[in-house]
Amino acid sequence: MDWILKLFTDTESVAHIVTLYAIVIALGVSLGKIKIGGIALGATFVLFVGILAGHLYQSFGIASPDGGLAVPHGVLDFVREFGLILFVYCIGLQVGPGFINSFKNGPGIKMNYMAIGVVTLNVVVMLILYFLIFASRNDVQDLPMMVGVMYGAITNTPGLGAAQEALKSLGNESFKSINIASGYACAYPLGVVGIIGAMIILRFLCGIKLDEEEKELRKEAQENPSAKPHRMTVRVSNHAIVGKTVGQLRNFLGRTFVCTRLMRDGKVSVANENTLLLKDDYVNVICAEVDAEALVALFGDTVEYDWQVDNSPIVSKRILVTQASVNGRTLGQMHFRTLYDVNVTRLTRGGMELFAEENLHIQIGDRLLVVGDAESVQRVQEVLGNSVKHLEHPNVGSIFLGVLIGIIFGSLPIAIPGMSAPLKLGLAGGPLIIAILISCYGYKLKIVSYTTTSANLLLREIGLILFLASVGIKAGATFWNTVSEGDGITYVWTGFLITLIPLLIMGFIGRKFFKFNYFTLMGIIAGSTTDPPALGYANATANNDAPALGYSTVYPLTMFLRILVAQSLILFLCS
Repeated sequence: MDWILKLFTDTESVAHIVTLYAIVIALGVSLGKIKIGGIALGATFVLFVGILAGHLYQSFGIASPDGGLAVPHGVLDFVREFGLILFVYCIGLQVGPGFINSFKNGPGIKMNYMAIGVVTLNVVVMLILYFLIFASRNDVQDLPMMVGVMYGAITNTPGLGAAQEALKSLGNESFKSINIASGYACAYPLGVVGIIGAMIILRFLCGIKLDEEEKELRKEAQENPSAKPHRMTVRVSNHAIVGKTVGQLRNFLGRTFVCTRLMRDGKVSVANENTLLLKDDYVNVICAEVDAEALVALFGDTVEYDWQVDNSPIVSKRILVTQASVNGRTLGQMHFRTLYDVNVTRLTRGGMELFAEENLHIQIGDRLLVVGDAESVQRVQEVLGNSVKHLEHPNVGSIFLGVLIGIIFGSLPIAIPGMSAPLKLGLAGGPLIIAILISCYGYKLKIVSYTTTSANLLLREIGLILFLASVGIKAGATFWNTVSEGDGITYVWTGFLITLIPLLIMGFIGRKFFKFNYFTLMGIIAGSTTDPPALGYANATANNDAPALGYSTVYPLTMFLRILVAQSLILFLCS
């Protein structure tokens, strides 16, 4: 049985390293699915299994001579940093478009103000607790450990990685023995509880009744029609527009709409910019919901007509954009109406349906709803690609090109007066910013950033669990001493305060001053702490899309700020 003993005790062998990682990850992911009080920790449980593994190896005296760890120090650092880079880069690709769009409307801006307030108050509360409890000891490890506690309290793993990387970059010998992941692990469990607890406390503190909040959401939806596509059939009965073209009407009204089909004397044809409108024509119109009333007034009146049962040669088809040559071009530049005699009425991107405006940029992975005769639609399909197999093939080259640019960008030193070390965005901040920029504007450089949802999720999860396993294994060597003999209990209750106080303050402000619906407020709270279990609780409570909307609106900016703040705290305060 020497071979199996060697497999688990020869810490220098590749077989041992892979085996240990496999056990930690498999066991951690499995245990993370167990729900306690309806809450599951998910992949984060890998961190706690890693801590247990690191502690056992240390206790039995079989840790590596290189740093006294269950895995050689160099290997552990590489896997941890590589996992972090992969994770934050895929996060950036996912949240990039939402990061830009979150600043384009009033409610979105207010939601992000709340998120900024939560991030700021987390730092303020953490610093107050540090000065009240630890500052008098003048111990070099206390401030970095409190940063770790704060990121455990807000359940933000990328921030932990950014803080660790910044601490390492200082090059101070006093910091080499500090493992801030121990503080993170102490604060994390009550952090999850505190986030959900803040939602419950706010509900009773503000006297909120769920059924009234749901009615309010329905009322707002009725009073404020969204700009999602709206289909209707209108009859030309307004004499003022008879003899005018569709293009002339669009210019006159100053609103965007598409006329897809026209029925005249029992015959159906494709409508385009130059189509003349005659009295009693039936026109199939696609417009934004908010513009429907104005269009009805312009054309005359609406009628009921089933275009699907008409025996016309007109077809509608959703076509997937997979051709790199059209990536980044606007719908207007493609000249679908004039060159192909078809209309593009809707565009679906990332599960969201958008109205097909002329200045909307096409990106790889978009689905266009094209209306026209069968032959014309087929020609458009050849131009756009529509090759699912081609799209499912991951753009690995562009992913690692982005990672390369991100690492270079993150390594650029920024000299700031008064700091002993230059500020760097590091291996977390650099790839994150570049991923956001590429996902939004990569088409301008002919960079295809599209990855399928499943591919992005797989790469992201692999990066996360590799990072968590590495952090846990390393922290496990000292974790028990931190809890039993050190300040572990202090980290637990201070972390809980760091979680609860900012959320209650900003939650109250969001409710009383910004007048957010409670369901939306729950999503903002979950998003400002980047906590998926809290979002799951909010979704189960609301049973509507409001929490997801709040979460997705503030998540991109919050994630960016968490990573940037982590590095700034370490570099400014610890240098």
